[in-house]
Amino acid sequence: WAGSEEPFSFYGDIIAFPLQDYGGIMAGLGSDPWWKKTLYLTGGALLAAAAYLLHELLVIRKQQEIDSKDAIILHQFARPNNGVPSLSPFCLKMETYLRMADLPYQNYFGGKLSAQGKMPWIEYNHEKVSGTEFIIDFLEEKLGVNLNKNLGPHERAISRAVTKMVEEHFYWTLAYCQWVDNLNETRKMLSLSGGGPFSNLLRWVVCHITKGIVKREMHGHGIGRFSEEEIYMLMEKDMRSLAGLLGDKKYIMGPKLSTLDATVFGHLAQAMWTLPGTRPERLIKGELINLAMYCERIRRKFWPEWHHDDDNTIYESEESSDGSKTHTPLLDFSFYSRTETFEDEGAENSFSRTPDTDFTGHSLFDSDVDMDDYTDHEQCK
Repeated sequence: WAGSEEPFSFYGDIIAFPLQDYGGIMAGLGSDPWWKKTLYLTGGALLAAAAYLLHELLVIRKQQEIDSKDAIILHQFARPNNGVPSLSPFCLKMETYLRMADLPYQNYFGGKLSAQGKMPWIEYNHEKVSGTEFIIDFLEEKLGVNLNKNLGPHERAISRAVTKMVEEHFYWTLAYCQWVDNLNETRKMLSLSGGGPFSNLLRWVVCHITKGIVKREMHGHGIGRFSEEEIYMLMEKDMRSLAGLLGDKKYIMGPKLSTLDATVFGHLAQAMWTLPGTRPERLIKGELINLAMYCERIRRKFWPEWHHDDDNTIYESEESSDGSKTHTPLLDFSFYSRTETFEDEGAENSFSRTPDTDFTGHSLFDSDVDMDDYTDHEQCK
């Protein structure tokens, strides 16, 4: 993967082909030699892939031309089926940034990559831009937005250094956990449409192709030349560095949002909600609880339609059973604006008290809650 951003279109569009189905197919081929069975399966997989690609080409040809005049069109991978907006840290980063900057945008899940082979990418007034860093620079220039206006030169330098650590180092450890070590769980979250009768076989094949690509690209990067334990050790160091930098602040660089928050959230959200039972999930929901609170703070503030089923649980993964977890599909809006779409009518005069709200009715994860006032109130009881 050039530049760490996902360039292949099946990253967010596939789900599992159970291994037991594979064994059933092999058994169903009778007593033929193993090499014949392998040949049959390979041929079937190729036919399935060809049929799927033909179907997608026909669908794309039928799609109407997108008009990006005075509108931001965000091209990204399809939503996964576990209620999380994206399994791609960069797609989640970009969409979160647009919400933080309060820029209306329209999602487009066509699966088409940019001219540079990147995802996500945008169209605005018929101009196409890919690479999240270049997209943000473009929007700042064209629309005058700037989430970093409160940062001084020293803080901007720190922000860029942390961004590179997250996107060029921490990202690869997440990719390893998602696509190599935790592949079976990742496959269950992915979605694929249009595969027809060969969809299960195609999903299984594509997932394993993805795994091979990730391992090869990690080897070229250099981080993939280490052992599994060493890769997780590097991941833990990055997560502890982020936790130390965040401390008890509302956002990474202080009391106000910056572009870095979209970057960090896009990556940490993968550990929070897409890697069940893994070391990064246990770490972020256990020892590094301030990172979990940080992720919840941003999710609740900028993703009001993303209702997670574990909203009111304590962040210790061993306290909740996997069998009891269900996922609510993410509601998607064809055209999104934070201020225009979600208005809290009558919120000034009424509130409901829940286990994760303070005495004013505000969420304890809300960035606007004054924790000192909350502590004083508790001491006065």
